[in-house]
Amino acid sequence: MFGPADSVRGLSKRISRLVHGRVRAFRRWIETTRNLVHLSVLLALPLLLGTVTALSNAIDLLPFLLFPPLASGSYTLFSSPESRSASPRRFVGGLTAGAFSGWVALELALQYWYQPQPQTLAADPVAVALGLFLTGVVTWALDIEEASAFSTALLVHVTGADQFAYVLSVAASSVLVAAAFALWRDNVYEQRASILYESTRGDDRVLVPTGGPHEDATAMLGARLAAAHDAGNVVLCDVVADEDVAEQEQALLEGRGEPVDGTLDVVVPRADPTGVQPGDVHQNWADFERESPDHSQGVDAGDISQDWDAYDADTIRKRARDRAVAVSAAALESRAERIETDVGVPCEVVVAAGRGSRARTISRTARETGCDLIAASYETDDGDLAPSVRELFESDIDVLVHRSAGGQLRWSRVLVLVRRASDVAHTMIDFATRLTGNDVSLCRCIDAERERRDAEETLANLAETADGSVETRVARTDVVSFLEANAAQFDLVVLGSSGDRSATSRFLTPPTYERLGELDTDIAILDRGG
Repeated sequence: MFGPADSVRGLSKRISRLVHGRVRAFRRWIETTRNLVHLSVLLALPLLLGTVTALSNAIDLLPFLLFPPLASGSYTLFSSPESRSASPRRFVGGLTAGAFSGWVALELALQYWYQPQPQTLAADPVAVALGLFLTGVVTWALDIEEASAFSTALLVHVTGADQFAYVLSVAASSVLVAAAFALWRDNVYEQRASILYESTRGDDRVLVPTGGPHEDATAMLGARLAAAHDAGNVVLCDVVADEDVAEQEQALLEGRGEPVDGTLDVVVPRADPTGVQPGDVHQNWADFERESPDHSQGVDAGDISQDWDAYDADTIRKRARDRAVAVSAAALESRAERIETDVGVPCEVVVAAGRGSRARTISRTARETGCDLIAASYETDDGDLAPSVRELFESDIDVLVHRSAGGQLRWSRVLVLVRRASDVAHTMIDFATRLTGNDVSLCRCIDAERERRDAEETLANLAETADGSVETRVARTDVVSFLEANAAQFDLVVLGSSGDRSATSRFLTPPTYERLGELDTDIAILDRGG
């Protein structure tokens, strides 16, 4: 019976799972470059402008009218950190040059033709035009063109403060904002791959279950992914199911059990394969007549032939299970030795006893062995993806399903297909660079030409987070047609499982891997767990 303490512990676990799920969802959301930029704008602009306002109130130097161009320029910096205008030099120089040019134009006007009226906010049109002209000339000549520079050139006419002090305040405040931007860009934005993206630090302990037509190829793929990290490790896993135990049980009963050390393992008496010779019978009977055994004290166990042991069903079942595990472990050990020799990554061997769902057994084994990636072979059932593989996509662990075209063990050219910027896209690129180092192509297929610019920007944001050089290409065609025409140029094509799409969406438009025909190229399908 559950008491109050059990209820509290249960509630605590549910809250912990909920918080963990929300944190993980947020991490994946912020892995998208656009989301990171938007969040930075939401946080940085209020903080920076609030700081400038506090300084303005404290030292009575920064006029409040300076804030509009400062805010708009700050937004330009943080919202487009890769653009030409996102330069601290351009930002500080442009705003300061605009304020200086406006001040020079105003001084000339006051010296020669303009007499301001007291207590008014009127400005001389000629001075304003001259200030904007000088701003354009100076910023163009110095290559510091900045939209907000024209705002600071105008505001010098209506600040109501000392014009030279205004120029200094523009320079000081713009330096403050530019320094904050440079700090954010160098330490957060440019380092987002190592700070935010989980795949760059995880997926280094890979579980490879047996199954599929090319087990060795899938195991080698998982090993090469793990070998890219210093802490990489491969766990080769086999699931001993009831049918495997039944097969070994039948073999034992029929006298066909062959253990791994080469000795015979049977549970029933077997006839002498050489037969019984008449002379043997005569000699044995003569010996018996000369000295019959004395059973007056009972029959010792040793008097009974050791060729016969009484085995009940449970004993036979246990022995068959042990035999199934031993046979499986021997095969895995042999594969592990080859992987350690060829790739140089440590390998472990695990044989799991599973009843019921094979996928759940594999997922449980991955959690128990500390694995954060499952690399499984692509298996089919009547032409469709096998239910056990499909169920793996529903686990909370990253899954990479490998469809080998011919048992290839090395991949030097990899194509990554992306639909949008996401944590899945970043992980696929990370896996591709682990396998090849540099020869990675990143592609997005579009339906209309108007989507090209957005697609190019998306691919550029994704490519710049990769460690090696990544080629980007935008194709105006459907994914299946593109692969049929270009897949032969690559050793491996990596694509997502569409796990982020709704069931209705997948029903109306099946995932790409389900629509692909036979290709002479390996396919890897990634599903992010959780």
